[in-house]
Amino acid sequence: MKTELYFVRHGEVEIKYHRVFGGRIDMELSEQGRAQATRLANWLATKTFDAVYASPMRRVQLTLAPFLRHFPGQPVVLPALREVDFGDWTGFGWDEIQQRFGMSALEWLQHLEADRVPGAEPVRDFRHRTAGALQTILLEQAGKTTAVFCHGGVIRMLLSQLLDQPLAWFEKLEIEYASVTWLTIRHEVTAGSKIQVQLANFTPWRDLP
Repeated sequence: MKTELYFVRHGEVEIKYHRVFGGRIDMELSEQGRAQATRLANWLATKTFDAVYASPMRRVQLTLAPFLRHFPGQPVVLPALREVDFGDWTGFGWDEIQQRFGMSALEWLQHLEADRVPGAEPVRDFRHRTAGALQTILLEQAGKTTAVFCHGGVIRMLLSQLLDQPLAWFEKLEIEYASVTWLTIRHEVTAGSKIQVQLANFTPWRDLP
């Protein structure tokens, strides 16, 4: 049996939130982000999906909207797929983090994993809620093909769990706006599950002519 997961990040957010730790801020997409969402939807329409799950946050719902014109079913909104809460970092730009908190924003995943971001969602809670969402999806869609529309931080945490790597390891993997990361899980009776990454950080709006 083969289960396929397409992790889809939302499109570019409005310009005032570029290089800002947005987290739980319910921001809009930029004009570029809306164009990315359309290109993304057109590419996803070439695939056949059994189900779609999505974060309730506005930037994700706006990215999902063009694709729903191609998808005959109803998306399932999972609150557990919302972005991580960056606590006291929320609303501050990458360049401000060093000045205000004496920490490098470039190492944000390391800081999150070590619970060093003041006021942020504890990594144990972040992992627990995303693990619950992942378990729901895998149980309900075993042997099927599913799109999961969510956020960069959430995608990294889901990959951390599926690939059994520390969250901070995924600093090495860019998850760009309106990108797709596609995994195949093969369920074998004798050998357990084997996970293969088919695409990582694929951006139809940039990578296709």
